[in-house]
Amino acid sequence: MSEELSTRLGRNIRQLRQARGLTQQQMAKLSGLPRATWANLESGDGNPTLAVLHAVAMSFQVSLEEIVAEPRASAKIFKRGSLAERLRGTVRVSTLLPDKVPGMQIERLELPVGARMVGVPHTAGTREYLTCESGELQLVASGESFDMAEGDVVVFRGDQRHSYVNRGRKPAIGYSVVMLRPIE
Repeated sequence: MSEELSTRLGRNIRQLRQARGLTQQQMAKLSGLPRATWANLESGDGNPTLAVLHAVAMSFQVSLEEIVAEPRASAKIFKRGSLAERLRGTVRVSTLLPDKVPGMQIERLELPVGARMVGVPHTAGTREYLTCESGELQLVASGESFDMAEGDVVVFRGDQRHSYVNRGRKPAIGYSVVMLRPIE
């Protein structure tokens, strides 16, 4: 591994660990790697195998690319309409994560008055968190109905049948956070 790449790898791993407020020992336990391996990686002296790099990336929930990539700008704005949007019937669904985050989806749901959208059940063990930002939403999940007003949050199994309905008198905005169960 070139010196520049190993130095960059060490810096990226150290920054990811520190951003999470964790010690090398805690990361070693989380990843199943020896603490000495973490110290070598962060110092830029390591020459890790692909399996070690994979364990590091998985413990941070990031891609392999992120741990070896050139540093990116610390912040970037994504203007309205620049992220993926789609219409499901009359409901506008907007992606809110420009980068892929393993196991997580965050979407903004914009439901006109009277709109209904049937959700697609996710993989087994998935949890979904739905919050009503404005208007009124009704969530039907696994045969139960939840009437939501502004600020309400419902947590439910995302691997079951579910639907979203705007029964209010004005457009409704909701946010859906889906946490997929990790594949073992």
